[in-house]
Amino acid sequence: MSYAYQPDEDWQPIVVAAYRTPIGRAFESLATVAAEDLLAPIIHRILSETAIAPEAIYDVLVGNAAGGGGNIGRLAALSAGLPVSVPGVAIDRQCGSGLEAIILAARLIQAKAGSCFLAGGVESVSTAPWRVDRPKANGALPRFYGRARFSPEAVGDPEMGIAAENVARQFAITRQRQDEFALRSHRLAVAAADAGIFQPEIVDISTGHGLVERDECPRPSTSLEALANLRPVFLRDGSVTAGNACPVNDGACLVLVMSRGMAKSMGIDKGLAFIDSAAAGVDPNLLGIGPVASTRKLLQRQPGLSLAAIDAIEFNEAFAAQVLASLDQLDIPTDAVNSNGGAIALGHPFGASGAILVTRLYTQLIREEAIGATGLAMIGIAGGLGLTALFEAVALS
Repeated sequence: MSYAYQPDEDWQPIVVAAYRTPIGRAFESLATVAAEDLLAPIIHRILSETAIAPEAIYDVLVGNAAGGGGNIGRLAALSAGLPVSVPGVAIDRQCGSGLEAIILAARLIQAKAGSCFLAGGVESVSTAPWRVDRPKANGALPRFYGRARFSPEAVGDPEMGIAAENVARQFAITRQRQDEFALRSHRLAVAAADAGIFQPEIVDISTGHGLVERDECPRPSTSLEALANLRPVFLRDGSVTAGNACPVNDGACLVLVMSRGMAKSMGIDKGLAFIDSAAAGVDPNLLGIGPVASTRKLLQRQPGLSLAAIDAIEFNEAFAAQVLASLDQLDIPTDAVNSNGGAIALGHPFGASGAILVTRLYTQLIREEAIGATGLAMIGIAGGLGLTALFEAVALS
């Protein structure tokens, strides 16, 4: 395949290691583990696997959406024992933050601004602080709120579930299709877990209650009948339920991105090459179809690219309605995405989810030795945004 942009080969960004924690349901298996302590074991694993000198890491880029602010990249780097000379930065593109961190690391390498980065994301909903509005008048009571604003009220800033209902109605996505897609996600994730497919990408997390080794949310007992019996959550006459939407989760994910030249000098023989990416905006009231706009923008940037020729597609499953609507608009068959299940089954730790998509591609294309194959990571983002990134499995020798 011929791509429109061919960087200086020595400065081509290559993902050479990719790991994640198990994904836990919020307030359950990982509830006592702070965000930086989810990231630190992954940093240790990547350093151990690659034998890279810690001081060679140019920066640590970490996405986060629901946390307490501050610089989680720096906090995680120091918590993991990296030298104080290694900086860190926090990135917030909400659900796309983890993927944005990886894209930014790749772009910095293309710009020759550094040759080695840790990049990814983390979310610990369980330990995130409460959000409280400051009272507007003396003596007034503070008000708790759930999330930041993503769009002005004049444009529309719906809650995520309402936005999913908007998409379902606008694009005629039936309740049955949503439930069938959710069942597919669980069945594929359960089968992948039983087959040990996730095991190579997971770093076990130690808690006060023991070792967490597996994703917590995939349900072997899920059936179409059980899903059909669930009531709509957001609208009385709606179609979005707890069964065809993702759960709320804790988890972390990091990849090591380095220049091709550095990777070859270290004797690394294969990796996931970053080719290109695109971000785009849509109506915030229909935020779930953001990946349609970002993918079409990427296709414009890469005129030789055909979606039908992509070997692996990972699409974040916040809601079945938005995945199905986006796939319909892009003419992508349902069976072409998320071959091992997605976030409806595995979970959606907001700031980490985009990086988890890349780690899933890394497992399918690098760990499974699919050199020459291509992969696409796609995610819809609060506020009406989409983010899509293109990768290729390459040999470095």
